[in-house]
Amino acid sequence: MNWYTLRVISGKEKKIRESILFDVETANLQDHIENILVPTENVLEMRDGKKKIKEKVFFPGYLLIHIEMNKETKYVVENVNGVISFVGSSGKPEALKPDEVKRFLGDHDGADGPIVITEAAPFKVGDLVNVKDGPFVDFSGIVQEVSHEKQKLKVSVSIFGRSTPVELDYLQVALDN
Repeated sequence: MNWYTLRVISGKEKKIRESILFDVETANLQDHIENILVPTENVLEMRDGKKKIKEKVFFPGYLLIHIEMNKETKYVVENVNGVISFVGSSGKPEALKPDEVKRFLGDHDGADGPIVITEAAPFKVGDLVNVKDGPFVDFSGIVQEVSHEKQKLKVSVSIFGRSTPVELDYLQVALDN
């Protein structure tokens, strides 16, 4: 058995995973497929002033599948609704190399992929940001100070025509594009 990458419709990865497992069981091929992973990570977000951990797919549109590749298993998997194709060239699925598999799986061997908690993107002095949570929601401002240890920013926002420094959490702001 080898690991392969499967292209699927983005945003439907978990549903397609379940459909593949169902169709494989219906075709009595479960001995030929060991695991199907939706690579995810846990991301810390700010909602209504509270930090919440949200699961996020970090390779949208792709699944990792540990499969004994043959005509029958390939046919069953590729004919599941939402599956586009196996990644490879000339219609031939290409197995992942062992170092690629380790990079995808990390130290976690569960069915939901590696668990990584990441914070919002780092900011620097002078960045233009939009406040997306808290009492200053929808205000724009310029980053004056950055405290990486506390994961806080001092942002200068215009309130009643005056520039006012406001301390905000990383998760309360987003970079203005």
